[in-house]
Amino acid sequence: MLRAVLYASIGLIAYAQAGYGALLALLRRVLPARPVRRAPIEPRVTLVIAAHDEEVVIERKVRNALALDWPREKLQVVVASDGSTDRTVELARAAGADLVLDLPRGGKIRAQDAAVRRAPGEIVAFSDANAMWEPDALRELVSAFADPEVGYACGQVTFVNEAGTNQEGVYWRYEMWLREMESDLASVTGGNGAIYATRREAYVEVDPIMGHDLSFPFRMVKNGWRAVYVPQARATEKMVPSIEGEFARKRRMMSHGWPIVVRGGLLDPRGYDARYALFVASHRALRYATPFLHLVALAATIARWRRHRLLLAAQLGLLAAAAAGGRLRRRPLLLARYYVLTTASLAAGLYDWLRHGTPAGWDAPEGTR
Repeated sequence: MLRAVLYASIGLIAYAQAGYGALLALLRRVLPARPVRRAPIEPRVTLVIAAHDEEVVIERKVRNALALDWPREKLQVVVASDGSTDRTVELARAAGADLVLDLPRGGKIRAQDAAVRRAPGEIVAFSDANAMWEPDALRELVSAFADPEVGYACGQVTFVNEAGTNQEGVYWRYEMWLREMESDLASVTGGNGAIYATRREAYVEVDPIMGHDLSFPFRMVKNGWRAVYVPQARATEKMVPSIEGEFARKRRMMSHGWPIVVRGGLLDPRGYDARYALFVASHRALRYATPFLHLVALAATIARWRRHRLLLAAQLGLLAAAAAGGRLRRRPLLLARYYVLTTASLAAGLYDWLRHGTPAGWDAPEGTR
């Protein structure tokens, strides 16, 4: 029994980290794809920028939004200030935002909800205050809604400022590839806050502690829409400079993510077809279980260490490399440290939610402004 537990836990870790990608590549070859029927359309669009104490970047962000390749009379730029205590509201108005909502602190989701209620556009797009869109990004993103099945579309965000120790760029490129495969075959299982949009009629108001990135794609699918990835719609965002800062960011994200997993309906397969159920189980449920699988594998290996000395050495070596990566800036050590800390952040986020709950409000991660 112990041997079976050991091999099963290691096998599931390997599948979650690499095997799922290989499976998607195989499915992409043998199953019929579902390409998005994109076309140039120009509906009215409301671009919502939720902001809390963003005086450092808000003027640049509003100017970036107003410079998008889109008919000005069909674009409404809304800044939803979530209880900002600095000059965010003043600077957003001075920069030319069409509507600035000076809201009491209620969290990002409630600020977005308030903006959507005021949105006359057929399409509602969303962006972070520090995410800069390429001039054609909105046009590329909205083209996906020419397909009547599409209710949600997210674009491609590239993280910049790789001068620090953070190795997020390596992971993110793989994540974007997985997202492209999922989109081609059915729908994506996750988005990003930097660049995404929904049909106004498809927008749903969720619990304020549950972010759109994880809750929107699967909810769209359950409501009969497709959630797709449009890599041609590009944005850039400043990355957290350190691995330790990335750990803190992901820990905070997962304190919002676990409520979606446990009680938000993500794991309820009703409304999913077989493909999408496989994607959710593999990319979300199994990925989030990875830290616990590592603990099970380590415990089982220690219990059978006489027969699995090499396996125990490999696991302890990974932990030692991660520890050394805190002092030595060598790429293999930094990658090991990134993997260990970001995997641990999944469990830390669950602990935070269970122990303290999750506040609806948020603050900008270290070094991203």
